[in-house]
Amino acid sequence: MTNQLISNLKPLGFTWETSDPFLFCVHHLDHYPQGNDQLGPVASMEGRDLGQDFAGKEGWRMYHGDVVPGFPGHPHRGFETITIVLDGFVDHSDSHGASGRYGMGDVQWMTAGSGLQHAEMFPLLNQDRPNRLELFQIWLNLPADKKFVKPFYKMLWAEAMTKVNLQDNHGKNTSIILVAGELNGNKAIPPAPDSWAADPENQVAIWLIEMQPGAIWNLPATNDKVTREIYYYEGNQLEVAGNIIPAYHKFTIDPGKAVDLQAGNQPVRLLLLQARPINEPVVQYGPFVMNTQKEIYEAYADYRKDQFGGWPWPRYDPVHPREVGRYARYADGSEEIPA
Repeated sequence: MTNQLISNLKPLGFTWETSDPFLFCVHHLDHYPQGNDQLGPVASMEGRDLGQDFAGKEGWRMYHGDVVPGFPGHPHRGFETITIVLDGFVDHSDSHGASGRYGMGDVQWMTAGSGLQHAEMFPLLNQDRPNRLELFQIWLNLPADKKFVKPFYKMLWAEAMTKVNLQDNHGKNTSIILVAGELNGNKAIPPAPDSWAADPENQVAIWLIEMQPGAIWNLPATNDKVTREIYYYEGNQLEVAGNIIPAYHKFTIDPGKAVDLQAGNQPVRLLLLQARPINEPVVQYGPFVMNTQKEIYEAYADYRKDQFGGWPWPRYDPVHPREVGRYARYADGSEEIPA
């Protein structure tokens, strides 16, 4: 790198490295074939390690699913998941009886807190054409005093998301979707109430940035007590403060200085993650993220004792009927449908 504005340049894989308070980010990109009557793929499963299919054979994965791709019922404690679905759909079901279907720009913000089970299945709704799926799942840590809050989830529907559109001096557009945080006086939908992102002093920002070919955007400076990282996941060229960033790479950027980003001759898509660190010990084992090893042992003991409330669904890989649209049903029985 030619200056000190950017550092920690690294290639991206399936799982993306992040910094405190973010635990990691996963980029799912699957080109599924047409769906069958069970909402699974119209394709042979020969050669796939069903139950653990992450190889990406033929451009798609079943993950832990056998019939429908996705992640059947599994537990979490001590952190949050933020699931941003750019394309395709996710069917949600959890141990509190909540459920939903979301996708095509929707975001689910789920606080695992003291513990819950949930299933995340990827129903293949299209029977006459392929089913592309693209999503990010970001794990955001909870501080020690919030590890045991009551589990909670909310939907940030695509229609209600805060979008900021900016033009450079040549009329080229940069659009930013604010999943969390604030930009130029525009604020994102409030996150889950117990989230680290709920306190504005923590300056959590999760932004989806799309730049037209040739666009220039001046990323404004912020508080130098935060960590700011950018994930360049689509495009053929990105220039940042005079540095050419290779495609599908991440980098850390100095938050205390404004910096110009310039797209090449194709659209550029970026994910920005920013926050003040929690600065507490992190002990992670599988689906649990706590502060000490003793708390990890206790999490497993609690899960074995009552499975965090049990599982109210007839199967561990539940999907909703094909004809069901996007919706959310919460643990209190209330329902929500996007406008």
